[in-house]
Amino acid sequence: MAEVSTTPQRHALSGLRVLDLTRILAGPWATQVLADMGAEVIKIERPGAGDDTRSWGPPNMIDDAGRDHGAAYFHAANRGKKSVAVDIAHPDGQRLVRALAAQADVVVENFKVGGLAKYGLDYASLSAIKPDLVYCSITGFGQTGPYADQAGYDFLVQGMGGMMSVTGQADGTPGAEPMKTGVALTDLLTGLYAVIGILSALRHRDATGQGQHVDMSLLDVQVATLANQATNFLATGTPPVRMGNAHPTIVPYQVFPTSDGHIILAVGNDGQFARFCETAGAPELARDPRFATNPGRVTHRETLIPLLERLIAGRRLDDWIAALNKAKVPAGPINDIGRVFADPHVQARGMRTAPRTPDGHHLAGVASPLKLSQTPAIPPTAAPMLGHDTFAVLSGLLAGQDLNLEQLLAQGVIAGPPEDDAAR
Repeated sequence: MAEVSTTPQRHALSGLRVLDLTRILAGPWATQVLADMGAEVIKIERPGAGDDTRSWGPPNMIDDAGRDHGAAYFHAANRGKKSVAVDIAHPDGQRLVRALAAQADVVVENFKVGGLAKYGLDYASLSAIKPDLVYCSITGFGQTGPYADQAGYDFLVQGMGGMMSVTGQADGTPGAEPMKTGVALTDLLTGLYAVIGILSALRHRDATGQGQHVDMSLLDVQVATLANQATNFLATGTPPVRMGNAHPTIVPYQVFPTSDGHIILAVGNDGQFARFCETAGAPELARDPRFATNPGRVTHRETLIPLLERLIAGRRLDDWIAALNKAKVPAGPINDIGRVFADPHVQARGMRTAPRTPDGHHLAGVASPLKLSQTPAIPPTAAPMLGHDTFAVLSGLLAGQDLNLEQLLAQGVIAGPPEDDAAR
């Protein structure tokens, strides 16, 4: 086992260098988490275009001086990184990226299976240069299997992987159809699992000196994160169905209409149900043998829910929340995102932040949820302008390698930021 350092460090991943060859969301989400925790993340982007999401606006991010910093979508997954614009289709660009990989701890990419081999940037090529390299590939269907060569996208995989079969209103009710989640959850979960895989591989590298290939598949992650719905099927052989906001094995655990809005009632045990009934003025329901225990409530769901709907509909949302919070029964409103960021608890937890641009201005942003007492997340810096760090990174990390950056710039192999951005 590797010797544990006792040298204090401000951030958990300080000293770790990540070469980011990803775009869109799953890969950038993974590398952003690494950047949040202190890793140096060098994002390789195509000159003149960059990550696809740079053009996925409006809305755009406007700083506190009124200047436009491009699509908000790009900023959601790329804070804290450096942007180096290199054309990997050009042999000189490939040599630059290989030279950067030789000085990296981690490479993350989300090209199609085999797509980087023709550039000499696949795992086999780069691990030959640096045997202790941790190389993470993120694809729709993984490096093996009959679908490996197919492109995979979050929406597609939510459908193929079962998520949409259990999301949406039940058949026979208004608006019934399979639904995707409101954010690209499969991409985000794959990004998080990729971080776990990368950190696990780094632990192995530190102990043995050996790198490895981390193979992440959106479909694998979607299947894995079906969680209890998957094990319910494996236990019974019966596929779960869409139930709207209801829970398959806990009752009452769903949305109910009040007199002026909707409330989430999340009763997790029999004691909470008894306290709810007392608060609702119907203590007899908790004594009814059909409803006294959760298995009974699940069995008699169709009888119980209409009774609760009539009770809950007679009072105002805020009255219910105040009364149920006092009774220690989990309940809450359905906030839009504006109310989320206005919530005093969300504010107290610091979940809205102001990433700093290179010239000291600020954008609006969402903070990292990772809160470590000894090695906190870094103060956020804004997602970079395309090519902002090209010259600084290449001249710094590849000093002494006889690079003619001006010639490479003239040939279109590399690019810096647009003139108006460079002047900022």
